[in-house]
Amino acid sequence: MLAGTGLIDLHCHLLPGVDDGALDVDDSVAMARVAVKEGFEAICATPHIRHDHDVRIAEIAGRVAALGEELERRGIALRVLPGGEVAETVVGALTDAELRALALGGGRWILLEPRAGPLSDSLDDAAAQLRARGFHALIAHPERHLAEDLFARLERLVTAGALVQATAAFFERPPTAEGMLALARRGLVHVLASDAHSSHGGRPVALGGALDALAGVELLAPHLDWIAHTAPAAIVAGAVPRPPYAPG
Repeated sequence: MLAGTGLIDLHCHLLPGVDDGALDVDDSVAMARVAVKEGFEAICATPHIRHDHDVRIAEIAGRVAALGEELERRGIALRVLPGGEVAETVVGALTDAELRALALGGGRWILLEPRAGPLSDSLDDAAAQLRARGFHALIAHPERHLAEDLFARLERLVTAGALVQATAAFFERPPTAEGMLALARRGLVHVLASDAHSSHGGRPVALGGALDALAGVELLAPHLDWIAHTAPAAIVAGAVPRPPYAPG
């Protein structure tokens, strides 16, 4: 396993009782315990910000702080950072203050969830809106959009300044693993995240298996530390990590 320590999970539904993530505080705590065992030092709590989830953006900071205090009380050495998984369909309706509240780690990166189906120009438009307002787009869930034009569309977004976040578990599942590795071979994977929702099942809070898979990709193998540590740390700090490999 190549994960090591000091990891930051940029996409995790850790907050209890706000969306389809952790059911309650005990569920959040159980997820946090797994995260620490897997080498994480921090997690961005990223509740869904879209029309089918009634997440109150103004409450996120308080919920993040409360969960962080609970983990500290229980002796769990994991920092909880703010964030949100922002649907491309709602970007235009959010104020700058709301975007700041949803930025990963309190920086300037927005975890951007494409709409269902093949990627379209509307995703480019949403990323461009974010750039015009001083934010950067981290594109989530490429595994949902393994269509014929996926590579070209992601390359265009990356050339314009976006980065791509891949869900770690999908590098280990036969239905999606080959497609994810194809993205990696094209230089279209920049960071990994768990997108974990619960301790009761589903994707685990872990990156190790995906990093092991990327170790077999010639283009990315020399840059696993950048993927696992350098880029996530820069993102939560509000900096702009420059990929050491180009798409294509």
